[in-house]
Amino acid sequence: MPVLHRAAERLAQQFTGMVNEETVERVVFESYTALARTAIVKTHLASLAEKFAHDRLTALAQSKGLIAKRVPEVLFVCVQNSGRSQMAAALTRQIAGERVHVRSAGSQPGERILPHVALVLGEIGLDVTDEFPKPLTDDVVRAADAVVTMGCGDACPLYPGKRYLDWNLDDPSTLDLDGVRRVRDDIRDRVEQLVGELLPS
Repeated sequence: MPVLHRAAERLAQQFTGMVNEETVERVVFESYTALARTAIVKTHLASLAEKFAHDRLTALAQSKGLIAKRVPEVLFVCVQNSGRSQMAAALTRQIAGERVHVRSAGSQPGERILPHVALVLGEIGLDVTDEFPKPLTDDVVRAADAVVTMGCGDACPLYPGKRYLDWNLDDPSTLDLDGVRRVRDDIRDRVEQLVGELLPS
């Protein structure tokens, strides 16, 4: 696909000296294929794949020590990346701002963020319309300082030197609106504690 080749060329320029062109192209095409498995609408898929590939290449370069980490990296993982992990990522961005870098992923990504999840985040001023479910990849786990799993079992690879947490939270896809609000508030409390531990004053 010409559009993916162009995306790979743009990314190869951005990551010159860090990641070779063949790797960049592989990551772009892999990212597109992974997202295409669950996408209902294919219209913006190429641009989402480029965004996802950029994040993965950044993570790859960070894990090799080629890009310095200015702030702690946190990865939130749930099954579909359409509920709990998206809420945790959005709340962490709200609470920590630029002081923590956040990624989220799913062991079996869903098609889109759950409408109830987007609604309860909107109630507290968080807009997730630009977010989308992303598959869990090795590079983002390697780049993370803390990996928080939420009901995805053993899907997450384990690496030494990382902090792993497992948050036992109800799946929003099985809850009514008030139930999703309770999960949101529970996640907010846990995120505040995590951010306090990652950023000692």
